[in-house]
Amino acid sequence: MVVLRTPAAVVELTSELQPWRIADSSQFFLLSYAHLLPISVDLASSMNHLASAYPAIPIDLFCSKKHHGLGRGELGFADSSDNIAFRTKGQSSRSSSKSHYCKNTLLLDRAGNPLFSINLDHTKTWKVFKLDDGQEKQLMFTAQKTRHTLTRTEFDVFLSAEISDGSSASFKMKGFPFQRSCTIYSEDSIVAQTSLMYKLHQIYVKRCKFRLTIYPGSIDHALFVALVIIFLDG
Repeated sequence: MVVLRTPAAVVELTSELQPWRIADSSQFFLLSYAHLLPISVDLASSMNHLASAYPAIPIDLFCSKKHHGLGRGELGFADSSDNIAFRTKGQSSRSSSKSHYCKNTLLLDRAGNPLFSINLDHTKTWKVFKLDDGQEKQLMFTAQKTRHTLTRTEFDVFLSAEISDGSSASFKMKGFPFQRSCTIYSEDSIVAQTSLMYKLHQIYVKRCKFRLTIYPGSIDHALFVALVIIFLDG
């Protein structure tokens, strides 16, 4: 058995079935590459075009609007070397057919290429599309808020290949946007989570920068970044 230690978690790799066991101070859970998420081959291929380049250990992205090179109101997700891996580019518009306010945010990669279009429609449903030459090509997933209180927000997320009558959510997001606290579940397994940058003996923790930890799996990191963007909007 190999034990890998990271700032966010302890990871154990057994030689029998090759599952990852990730533990923090409160819980253990098991992630299996083969059973992390039952999605269609076509959608998996589309989502995983970059996944093979990701390390098979938890990785951290550091989220802030104050990273160097960001425009006004843009949110950046930097790697451990402080290089921007993903960033947002937002724009808002009034729906021509509805009087309510709709939102549209673009998710860009480190080179500034558009990856996803993140939209809030008039039914309060978030829809995320994969972009090709700046055009919406494929619906990746939808997200619907299921709970909203002063200290708790929850979303159900449905991958496009799994949307049908009575289908269960592919992911669930739970947490408190004000405290930058979001946990993303696939069934009973935690696949990603955010947290503030706590330091020893620190009483007040600023909310302007926080950490996104993505655990090993076969899903493109950009998907989890898009989910966090939706969650923070509340």
